[in-house]
Amino acid sequence: MLYGTMEHLEARANDPHGLPVRSDEELLLAYRSRADRESFEELVRRYEKELYGYLRHYLNDAEMAEDVFQQTFLQVHLKCDQFEEGRRVRPWLYTVATNQAIDCQRRNKRHRMASLDRRAQRDFEGPEGALVESLGGIEADPGKAVESAEQQTQIRAAVDALPEQTRQIVMLVYFQGLKYREAADILGIPVGTVKSRLHAAIEKLSASIGRVNLPE
Repeated sequence: MLYGTMEHLEARANDPHGLPVRSDEELLLAYRSRADRESFEELVRRYEKELYGYLRHYLNDAEMAEDVFQQTFLQVHLKCDQFEEGRRVRPWLYTVATNQAIDCQRRNKRHRMASLDRRAQRDFEGPEGALVESLGGIEADPGKAVESAEQQTQIRAAVDALPEQTRQIVMLVYFQGLKYREAADILGIPVGTVKSRLHAAIEKLSASIGRVNLPE
């Protein structure tokens, strides 16, 4: 994990070799026009920390986030011809990543439902085995949970319970630190809609779990 937003902007201004540092757009167009592998790899490095962090928050699962990060750049490779000159790469990348995350969640939900169906069938055939398995998962001392961890879990559960479009805005603006305009570009909605949905989300979260202290 090498570059975040500010980090790769600083790298542009301070190239150690004194060479002009290409913009994200120049890198993507270079890859599209002449299959410049180094340009593609540089783009991946620039967004590795930033985009993975976003997916980690969005999916709440490190392994899934890693898979989706890889799928995101596979889609960039496959669909770079669809990138319109004059657009900014960063919002486009977030759009691709968000769509891949949503697809991953849907696949995971189907997988969980299939697993539950198999579990239900097994439990019916042998309830004693299921009982032992369930008891084995009980914590010896659940009272030892750290308060801050419980609060984070509570906040996470409340955020996950939001409508999908609203949850995306909370993830982009609060957890990822994007500006309203950037979130609007990524989601393809007006800035005013971002603000109104975010306000509604904070009200709902505050009602659910008290005063919410989301990351700045």
